Amino acid sequence: MHQAIASSGLTASAPKKRRSRRKRYIIIAVLLLVVGWIVTSIILGKREKPIPVVTEKAVQKTILQTVSATGKIQPEVEVKISPEVAGEITELPVVDGIRVKKGDLLLKIKPDSYKALLEAQVAAISAAQATSAQLKAAAAKAETDLRRSQDLFTKRMISESEFTAAQTTHDAAKSTYESSLHEIERAEAGSSQARDALSKTTIDSPMDGTITVLNSKLGERVVATNQFAGTEVMRVADLSKMEARVDVNENDVVTVKVGDKATIVIDAYGERKFRGTVAQIANTGKTTGAATQEEVTNFEVKIHIDDNDVQLRPGLSCTAEIETDIVQNVVAVPMQSVTIRTGDSNMSPEEIERKRLKQSAGDKGDNEAEYTNEKLKKKEEKEEREKAAKVVFLKKGNKAELVKVTTGIADDTYMEIKSGVQPGDEVISGSYSAISRKLKDGAKVEIDKGDKK
Repeated sequence: MHQAIASSGLTASAPKKRRSRRKRYIIIAVLLLVVGWIVTSIILGKREKPIPVVTEKAVQKTILQTVSATGKIQPEVEVKISPEVAGEITELPVVDGIRVKKGDLLLKIKPDSYKALLEAQVAAISAAQATSAQLKAAAAKAETDLRRSQDLFTKRMISESEFTAAQTTHDAAKSTYESSLHEIERAEAGSSQARDALSKTTIDSPMDGTITVLNSKLGERVVATNQFAGTEVMRVADLSKMEARVDVNENDVVTVKVGDKATIVIDAYGERKFRGTVAQIANTGKTTGAATQEEVTNFEVKIHIDDNDVQLRPGLSCTAEIETDIVQNVVAVPMQSVTIRTGDSNMSPEEIERKRLKQSAGDKGDNEAEYTNEKLKKKEEKEEREKAAKVVFLKKGNKAELVKVTTGIADDTYMEIKSGVQPGDEVISGSYSAISRKLKDGAKVEIDKGDKK
């Protein structure tokens, strides 16, 4: 009986041992799985993640380089009418916007005072002529007396003092007569000036055109231009020849040439485009906001408008696109694809700057050491600037390949590539952060499907 109890005890303890071993195996397996998962995560985390990018194919196309500028529409020929004499406007037969012919009366200034001045000068001429006639007779008498005195002095019938007195009287009479002749000339000049002033009280149109500005009214007194700025009464302009006067930035004006074609959009005419030709470029720039952060220097460019089928008005706002250069059938890539790598061609400008700041923070020591470090930094910066290059990144499989390129002109969206890229190459065109900072030669990339959509 004891043997039966012992055998039943052994039989019950065997399953317990098997269950405990099974639990240990399960726990060990779970621990191994957890450890494996952690190790795998660490390894995967250390692996390089692909940079999401957008690509486009390099194409062969025509690139038209343009310069954009804004300004106003103005007549090519516009004359400001300001009187040369002062006075009251007594006649003003024109109104704003009326067409006039050359020689038509524009305005008349009250002439009474100028007529009186002319009459006074004519009278002065008559008086001078009468005085000159009297002095001429006196000079003739003095000459006769001098001849008689000379004859008597030769015959020793008068003294030398009497002869000298006769000669002096003759010389004085002759000089007075000559002075009277100059007085006549002076009176005639005054008369001519008065007659000219009287003629200027009437102003006629100097050209065929249209009254574009009328500042004065009938009965108004105007100031002359001989001593002051004068009163601008009106303007006469030829509206058949109009031009766009636009301000071109100093960085762009160097590419603009006389004869360049332009497309002009006038706000009042919606999307219609007018054709034009650059006629004149200012030699001196106009600076606004001097000595401030908003300082801008522009050059005025005059563009002749070739289309004359509509009547344009002075002062209309416009925008001009000046065609400065064009190339046919060249390799082109999106403008944002081209970036700059400085120094080490695989380092972005931001990385170069961080490197420089790090070097600056570590360069501490005595004065001689600081001076040496400063010279070395300047030399390195100069070398990095000299090594600066324009590059693009091509997508080769799942990696980015850095390629140095030579660029040409550009339009609003594409840039000409003279060397380094061939038509059909897959060029990385986005994102901006990827191109300017993240991408390096050999970096792993993948197509950003979200951006593609």
